[in-house]
Order: sequence, then structure tokens, then C-alpha cells
Amino acid sequence: MNDAAVRLGYLADTVRLLYPGAGAPRPYTVLPHPALPRRLAPRRWWHLGSRVVVPVEGSIADHLGEVFQRPVETVLHVRPARRANRKPILEARADGRLLAFVKIGDTERARGLVDAEAATLRRLAALPLRTVTVPAVLHHGDWRGMSVLALSPLPVRRGRVPAPLLLEAAREIAATGGARPAWHGDFTPWNLSRGPGGRLLVWDWERYEVGVPLGFDVLHHFFHRALRRMRPPVAAKACLAQSVRLLAPLGLSSATARRTALRYLIALADRHAADGHAPFGPPRSWLNPAVDHEELLI
Repeated sequence: MNDAAVRLGYLADTVRLLYPGAGAPRPYTVLPHPALPRRLAPRRWWHLGSRVVVPVEGSIADHLGEVFQRPVETVLHVRPARRANRKPILEARADGRLLAFVKIGDTERARGLVDAEAATLRRLAALPLRTVTVPAVLHHGDWRGMSVLALSPLPVRRGRVPAPLLLEAAREIAATGGARPAWHGDFTPWNLSRGPGGRLLVWDWERYEVGVPLGFDVLHHFFHRALRRMRPPVAAKACLAQSVRLLAPLGLSSATARRTALRYLIALADRHAADGHAPFGPPRSWLNPAVDHEELLI
């Protein structure tokens, strides 16, 4: 089964979950095309392709209308088929304006991640961050047994983030843990953007954690950029080989930097195992070649 077919199957399941009512149907369209499904949006006169009729009464759109106290239209993101943290993501819109991004915790695992992000963002909102900008929690509650988290949209810009800004953001995130460094947990290029005033916009805080070695975020960013052009075993070796250069600006010695990279790679493999997810294949294929000969550093 190809990616489009799997996404459309997941979309059908998600529509049944979030739009369960039987009344007041409204036409939607899969955009940009059913062969490349990425969004399910209210149908407009210029949309091509067939209609998808979606009930509105008693739906998540109805619920968000109550939350924001105005009529709300929803745009449902058609999620990748196989992800450990997969969950419904929507845009809530009113009067042609984006009000919020909304995450739905529809499984026990997803509820835990959504609730953790809400707690993290509330904690960060109380801190005097100078470099990092995070979304605001607009609403966090329950609907039909699912967690609902509505977050303010950030003014995202395209373009690569300068290395000094990444480092300063990583330092500031680590400092939010006080004496116990913290990390964002998914400090990847697609979760970051340059913001106004020389700040870094950072979203998707589901994996935030304290008590990890300083430098995990920097390594995570490098590793996932490397995965765009290398196979996982090569990217893992590159992460270890480049760790001294990457972490020297944070004040880490060569030995500490290499040890931190080893611990990061092992922690990532442990996360995948806990999620029941193996995006890079089994650890013996991508992790072991990088770490087996480094046992004395661990």
C-alpha cells in the first residue's frame, strides 16, 4: 500500500473520530489532491476534486467554537502514516484568520505527550526567556475522552537558522532545568524558525525533559539534518565524529563531548524502543556500529 493510500485510510479513521455527528454535513476537500493528501479543508468554489462530506454538529469544530466563543472552521492535517507520536493536528480558523494549532490526544500515548507539552509550555511561559519564543497555551481540556491542546500560531519564516542562534537557544533551554540541564527533545530543523528580534521560534515541546547531559539538543539537530543525506549508520557515526566540534562552544571537553554523543544516541534508541517504533531500523543496524568500539567512554 502506497503512502497516499495509507494516509487516506488514517484520514478516514480520524474523520470518524473527530466528526462523529450525523447532522449538518459540510463539504470538505482533500488538498492538494487525493494522490498527495496533506490537508482536509472546508471546500471552496475553486477546489478541484471530489467532495468529502463531513458532519459539523457535535464535532471537534463545534467544540472549538465553544472554546473560542465564535464559529470555527477546522483544517485537518493528514498525518504521515507511521509515527510513534502520531495524533490528529488541526488548524482552528475564524474570519479568515488562523486562531490556533490544535493537537488531539486520541490514544494513551498521545494523551501523555499532549498533556506533557501543555505542562511544559505553562512552565516556560513563567520564565524570562530571552532567545527562545514558545507557543502560548490557549486551551487545554478534554473532549469525548481525548486531550485537546490549542496553541497560539508562531510567525514562522523559511530559511536556515544561524548556528550561533541555535547554540544560544540550546543553552537557554538547558538552563530552564536549573541545576539539571533540560532539553527540548525534538530540536529538529522542522520544529524551529528564525523569529523577530533575533529570537528562535521553537514548537513541539512534547519530549521536553530535564536531567540530561548538556548538548543533547545540539546533537539531535545535527543528527536529523545528517539523516537527510546519509543512511542512519553513517549519520550516527558522523554525530559521534563531529561531537567535539559541535559541543566545544558549550564548554565541553573532547572526552565529555564524545561521551555525550554516545549517551544521546543510546537515549534515542531507548526512546524508539519505548515507543515501539524503529524509524532507522533495529539498533544493531545503526547504533551498534557507532558505539560498540566506544565502550570505555560510556
